[in-house]
This record gives sequence, C-alpha cells and structure tokens, in this order.
Amino acid sequence: MSEPQEIVETRGDDRVDLLTGDTNGDGRPDVWVSDTDGDGKADLFQFDTDGDGKVDITMVDLDEDGTPDKVVDGDGGLPPAV
Repeated sequence: MSEPQEIVETRGDDRVDLLTGDTNGDGRPDVWVSDTDGDGKADLFQFDTDGDGKVDITMVDLDEDGTPDKVVDGDGGLPPAV
C-alpha cells in the first residue's frame, strides 16, 4: 500500500493540460503544465522524476506570479489523465 499523499489546493476545479513533455525519451510524459481556473495561464506543475510514469513532485502557483506557493511529494491529489 502506498503512503497517503498531501492534497494541494488549486486556483480552480478544472484541469486543462497546456503542455506535456517527454524529457527522458521513453515515450511517456514526465512533465505536465496545467491551467486549473480557465484563464489560460499555468498554475499547476507536475514532474515524474524517476521515469516510472507516476507524478513525484507537484507544485502549485496560486497567484500565478511564477513562484510556487506549495510543493508536495506525489500528485497532490491531481493525477494527470495521460
């Protein structure tokens, strides 16, 4: 059984992935940049740092100033669809 993960608060309830990237060339996304409030600006950033296909780090920028307001281990309760 996996350990419980911390849930992060986002600016909104919707998730639109603005960008996904395969940075290690294995054919699977390992970076997700998302908009959760519909304004077209990124406010949720997630990273798979070990290549297992699961989010290892989640960062949220609640005021969209370019500085993360919260960083947690895991998907923060917001797993990507892909």
